[in-house]
Amino acid sequence: MPTLGRLLALTVSGQVPAESVQFTDGGAQLRWLGEGALEVTPARGQDSGLDLVLSAGVHGCEVIPIELLDRLIRMIARNEILPRARLLLLFCNPPAMRQGVRRLGQDLNRLFCGKHTASEPGDETRRAAQLEEWVAAFFQEPGRRRWHYDLHSAMRASVLPQFAVCPWMDGRQTSSESLMRLRHAAVDALLLQEKPSGTFSAHTATRHGAEAFTLEMAEAPGGAWPDCLDEFLQAARHWIEAREPAQPNPALRPLREFRLAREIVKRSEKFVLQLPADIENFTPLALGTLLAEDDGGVRWVVEEQGARILFPLADIAIGERAGLIVVPRD
Repeated sequence: MPTLGRLLALTVSGQVPAESVQFTDGGAQLRWLGEGALEVTPARGQDSGLDLVLSAGVHGCEVIPIELLDRLIRMIARNEILPRARLLLLFCNPPAMRQGVRRLGQDLNRLFCGKHTASEPGDETRRAAQLEEWVAAFFQEPGRRRWHYDLHSAMRASVLPQFAVCPWMDGRQTSSESLMRLRHAAVDALLLQEKPSGTFSAHTATRHGAEAFTLEMAEAPGGAWPDCLDEFLQAARHWIEAREPAQPNPALRPLREFRLAREIVKRSEKFVLQLPADIENFTPLALGTLLAEDDGGVRWVVEEQGARILFPLADIAIGERAGLIVVPRD
């Protein structure tokens, strides 16, 4: 296997490969761009016109998406996957990955869409700028399809095990083809954002017109490997090989759509999240349930029919969100 197929090991160890360009037995070119970044060009005559970005490790403690991307890279290097798409494969936050922590300083996934330019300079702002530069260079050729799947892990169990977040983009409608791809990837739910954000997928969607999603991969107790992750790997293989999924069939799970109703934001050090520490994502919330309290008598109480909780997190900085209240999308 070409050395560049061990991109994860190179990234975690901080090594620079002896060769920056290598080829698979099938003729695909692997090109090392820098720490954690690999570009793959299909063999001559195999390019289908798709530019696909797969990224993981924006938060360094999210092991499952990092492992998923590592498996795909190794399969490409071993010629088990024959790319018909141009690929940009990214391990986004190497320092945090090395220490197995969510972040070392600022949250990298809040620094895209140029937000790093208005933030306190540091390793994360420089990395966000570098990732934006790589993406801009990768997406520079017009007339090609552009996709981006940013792989994450919510680090807690979920009533709906695997879900996607679709970034807001003015006037954009999510296509039926996009939704079908998510269903084939064993995605149970889709949260449609209704305002701009600074996430990596929001950057590629708004700045480059990519079909972009943040994918929250399934978790299982005791480090077990959920079956739906194998379904995701198979779907990702089809993306890389530029094979469209089959038409809908009754065996596919339904895709439930949600929208954001409110954010719970920590405003002071007196903030208290009034939810069990082990509450699952997408847990239904009864009307009148007290979710959180803060200084000055601020209270977050459930007012929405069909409300569910998403991303509850008490240990955050002032000004950051401590959870999302989501509701079914009409």
